[in-house]
Amino acid sequence: MSSSSQRKDKSSNTKKADNKEQPPRPPHFSMVRNFYIADVITLMNGVCGVMSVFGSMRYLLSSDVRDLYSAMGFMPFGLFFDFMDGRVARWRNNSSLLGQELDSLADLISFGVAPAVLAFAVGMRTYLDTIVLTYFVCCGIARLARFNATVASQPKDATGKIAFFEGTPIPTSLSLVAILAYFVLNGQYLHMLPGQLVTVAPGWEIHPLVLIYATSGTLMISRTLRIPKP
Repeated sequence: MSSSSQRKDKSSNTKKADNKEQPPRPPHFSMVRNFYIADVITLMNGVCGVMSVFGSMRYLLSSDVRDLYSAMGFMPFGLFFDFMDGRVARWRNNSSLLGQELDSLADLISFGVAPAVLAFAVGMRTYLDTIVLTYFVCCGIARLARFNATVASQPKDATGKIAFFEGTPIPTSLSLVAILAYFVLNGQYLHMLPGQLVTVAPGWEIHPLVLIYATSGTLMISRTLRIPKP
């Protein structure tokens, strides 16, 4: 056999080996097809959070207070879906690691980013205000990451539900939204925010009201505060 024929045989054998080693391609939309019902409910939580952010952004463009009400209204619906996804997952006994990660990401949008953007929309817009709001969102990120990292080792009941929260859960940020909703309903927003502006140093101003976000974020990352899970 000639050397050229041997090279052709070797190349054909190599191609056959490569074809055997390649894994079969997954079907289209395989990830979506593998979603459980609870995962779809969790995604609806994320949808509510994103719609809330868009509502706040629309208000910045339109100055129409109805956009603020829309932004605030989506967040309680997000809480409803956040409440339901865990119940459905335990009822059907088909929770997954993917669902856990989806839940944390959706919570971050609905109860971390959306309330912070709402605060900016209603008037907390100074540079120091945005630093505090960023701290609040970062506390939410840290709290959710800690929960995901420790949930496997936390005590659970017979249904698989953990016994307590370490630090306040991130959905408690809806209490901040309720406070802002009260002020908006009474016309106390933008330049009429309670507490007005405080000058910390020349050129550095802050709204004292933004400190409720700092307090909420700090409580979320507390390691000594334990709250029984309902």
